[in-house]
Order: sequence, then structure tokens, then C-alpha cells
Amino acid sequence: MADLVNLHRYRKKKAREAAEQTAAERRLAFGVSKAQKNADADARRRNDAALDGHKRIREDET
Repeated sequence: MADLVNLHRYRKKKAREAAEQTAAERRLAFGVSKAQKNADADARRRNDAALDGHKRIREDET
């Protein structure tokens, strides 16, 4: 005797698997991890601070 398959559950399972596959592809193509975003922001902040520290102040501007 054959096993019974609930078609509603089967369709939902297939849809979830397809959605997860699509999400994984999009994460690879477009995604930047939160840790990477934070690291980039920290580096940008350090660079800005370093550049601000090297500014020259002219006497006529003060």
C-alpha cells in the first residue's frame, strides 16, 4: 500500500524551500552582513577623525 501524501503540506514545504533558496541567492548577491556594515562605519569614523586632526587652522579664520 502506498504512503498517503497531504498535498497542502507538500506544496507549502516546496514553497518554503524555494523561498529559502531564493533568499540564500539574494544574500550572496546583495547582502552585506551587519558586522561588515559596522566595521565599515568604524573605519570611516576613524578616517574622518584622522583627517580632522590634520587640518590646519589659518590665523585669519579664527
